Amino acid sequence: MRVVVVGALYGALAVGLGAIGAHALDSNFVPQNAEMFDKAVFYQLIHALAMVAIGGLKDRVLPVLLGAASWAFGLGVLLFSGSLYLLALGGPDDVMYATPIGGVLLLLGWLILAVAAARRM
Repeated sequence: MRVVVVGALYGALAVGLGAIGAHALDSNFVPQNAEMFDKAVFYQLIHALAMVAIGGLKDRVLPVLLGAASWAFGLGVLLFSGSLYLLALGGPDDVMYATPIGGVLLLLGWLILAVAAARRM
């Protein structure tokens, strides 16, 4: 059930950050940064939902693989969306190196989920 808790918290955080991005960021926030921020919110929210869904299936469908997928999603969101948030808000440029690592983890999570589903067929 931890994956559901983390997914739900990621979802709540995505909604909150989306609201901040839409209403509270100052007029100096350039459109390119706004697009990056929106992309971070979108990816975070999609993977939060995936984590909640995995939590609902975990006891019934190959828990080891689903556990691995949820870890990949959780770390992927942290690195991918987290680095985009930091970059959009003027964080250090070195953060950009975390973005592709996070993206690979998100992709890996989906592939692990596909393997788990295929093995269940």
